[in-house]
Amino acid sequence: MDVDAIVIGSGQAGVPLATRLAASGRRTVLVERSRLGGTCINYGCTPTKTMVASARAAHMARTAGRLGVQAGPVRVDLPAIVARKDAMVRRWREGVEGRLAAAGERLRVLNGHARFTGEREIEVAGARYRGEIVVINTGVRPAPPDVEGLAALPWLDNRRIMELTELPRHLIVLGGGYIGCEFAQMFRRFGSTVTIIQRGPHLLDREDPDVSEALEGVFRSEGIELLLGTRVRRASRRDLDLAILLEDGREIAGSHILAAVGRRPNTDDLGCERAKVALDAKGFVKVDDQYRNSAAGVYAVGDVTGGPQFTHTSWDDHRILFDLLSGKPARSRSGRVIPSVVFTDPQVASVGLNEREAKARGLRHEVARMPFGSIARAIETDETAGLLKLIIDPDSERILGANVVGAEGGELIHAFAALMQAGATARAIVDVEIAHPTFAEGLQSVAMRLPRYALS
Repeated sequence: MDVDAIVIGSGQAGVPLATRLAASGRRTVLVERSRLGGTCINYGCTPTKTMVASARAAHMARTAGRLGVQAGPVRVDLPAIVARKDAMVRRWREGVEGRLAAAGERLRVLNGHARFTGEREIEVAGARYRGEIVVINTGVRPAPPDVEGLAALPWLDNRRIMELTELPRHLIVLGGGYIGCEFAQMFRRFGSTVTIIQRGPHLLDREDPDVSEALEGVFRSEGIELLLGTRVRRASRRDLDLAILLEDGREIAGSHILAAVGRRPNTDDLGCERAKVALDAKGFVKVDDQYRNSAAGVYAVGDVTGGPQFTHTSWDDHRILFDLLSGKPARSRSGRVIPSVVFTDPQVASVGLNEREAKARGLRHEVARMPFGSIARAIETDETAGLLKLIIDPDSERILGANVVGAEGGELIHAFAALMQAGATARAIVDVEIAHPTFAEGLQSVAMRLPRYALS
């Protein structure tokens, strides 16, 4: 069957792109081999943040005494938490199903595994489809860790850990990135003993050390054991436990192991070679600044391109690509202002360059930093953990990057992101009148830590 457009994968770029292409008059086929909605709705953002909310509720109840409230013993009902998570996933997935059903006859949704059989041609469940354009939105999946002996053990990934209905006695987390950190704190607050083993010297090692250290201090205060700068030699069974032998000879035994050490693209069973779709050494689809692959008429969006693996980036990919395909003026893939948030408590939010990156690029820059606990509202709510950090170009006064580690940091960072997108200077946050008492006052205060903006 010949169609105008084929979209492979129903993630956060694939669904809106397919529905908008169909609405524009193109005969469109959307193929999904698993659950509609992709990783975000089914295994990522939606379920994890739903469970993070439950973990925070347990923590707030346990620590309410600091605010003069006695809550009594806290009991975590993990099956109820998982059921709430599952209901939330169903809610959002049904929303996707409804949106696709309402897209009209020009959109055909196929459930099955798509494989390329030739240039811009795929096969799904024995039927072949050829499109004027093909958009790959197949995403990524957890990478199996390269640890001797682990494959023979019942290790967990980010999907399987959210299906547990019995609380791990001792959870060992391999990897200190955002996935490992979110689950480590979540299960510690549910009541598990938790150990994080991280090869690098810090958690969230893409961030500046002071940003990572702010979170590490909180984790240690909550009783999470951090083994930083630590390499794993092998994994094995020890009676009823699972054990991790470290390079230094120590052995860590626990009831469960969560491996959170990376993601791999879903391209190894796509048949890309038959369509001459170029992949990089790791299997990600190669694209240019307009999402084009070297194979004519083939595009890729979302995590499968190897770029920033965020839902909001994937959604923005669809906006840009749709405009390009429609012949409208469009932004490019590169040069975007992309914020990120780690949903720990405190949240770790970033946008633009960090200090280390600015130095590596040889950019002139000025840095201001301030403890989150210097904000009046943080003191009043006893949410003082964290810091704020601002990096500006000393000549143009434009913002190069910012970090907010603190309560609602994921909300606050967007003030800096909006200024960066608009090309405004840091003077804008200095001059704006910010309501008191709010966490947002800290954004102005950290900018005013720069000598050029300080009150005389």
